[in-house]
Amino acid sequence: MKPAMETAAEENTEQSQEKKVITRPEMEIGRYHWMYRSSRPHQYHHVPALRGNISPLGIQGCFECCIKCLGGVPYASLVATILCFSGVALFCGCGHVALTGTVSILEQHFSTNSSDHALLSEVIQLMQYVIYGIASFFFLYGIILLAEGFYTTSAVKELHGEFKTTACGRCISGMFVFLTYVLGVAWLGVFGFSAVPVFMFYNIWSTCEVIKSLQTNMTTSGDQICVDVRQYGIIPWNAVPGRACGPILENICNTNEFYMSYHLFIVACAGAGATVIALIHFLMILSSNWAYLKDASKMQAYQDIKAKEEQELQDIQSRSKEQLNSYT
Repeated sequence: MKPAMETAAEENTEQSQEKKVITRPEMEIGRYHWMYRSSRPHQYHHVPALRGNISPLGIQGCFECCIKCLGGVPYASLVATILCFSGVALFCGCGHVALTGTVSILEQHFSTNSSDHALLSEVIQLMQYVIYGIASFFFLYGIILLAEGFYTTSAVKELHGEFKTTACGRCISGMFVFLTYVLGVAWLGVFGFSAVPVFMFYNIWSTCEVIKSLQTNMTTSGDQICVDVRQYGIIPWNAVPGRACGPILENICNTNEFYMSYHLFIVACAGAGATVIALIHFLMILSSNWAYLKDASKMQAYQDIKAKEEQELQDIQSRSKEQLNSYT
């Protein structure tokens, strides 16, 4: 028989080995599921041995978390949202100031009687209020479309996880596709309408350039060269004076109001064009995401049916084994 001291030493050695096995770093709780590609909640992973006292939720975990968050950002929707906000801001801001300058030019040089351009002033004031509404609406609509991009991107990236798309979500995505299409067509009209004042101011500016060239060459007088804004229909034909000729027209072109209004209308037209491009971009993104969600719903239905059939097959096999065991 072994001495009692040797037996006690062996028991202490076994206890220390068991304690080492229990306290090994490999048995620590792994990172949570959101630090890995798996989307199943409350699923823990095996963590390899780490040197020193670095926690599993250390630098690598933060880096992987940041990479996962950046991978879920809908960059296409983000670019379209920034472009939409920029275009709407340029159109609304520059258009508002340019309309105010246009009214001032008409009152001072083309329509001295306030009753002649009263209707035009009311229309321009109404358009300015519409601009306020457009800016507010598209600020909210752009945020909604960006949130929709986050939702659909998460749904597409989690097709094989426990994320399930709903019929309501697919219906909302389809509604956004239709609404964006309608807004895109409407903004095409806005873009064409914003080109009209640019055309008018360009005609006035080019006429002033002709007058300046005639004065420089000393060939003939520019007094007979005129611009009649009544032909554009913005003021009635009985407005006085209704037109400007020669040096008067040249002085109008040299004013800060004309210069600023002309260039602001150009920028507003460019903003409307940028908004049209942004809406077309949004339309492509929403259509693509809606198609992905539709395919994802079909895949989920197929996987559910397949899992149900496999479960039924396992139940049948287990029952057959039980019956066979009972017979034997």
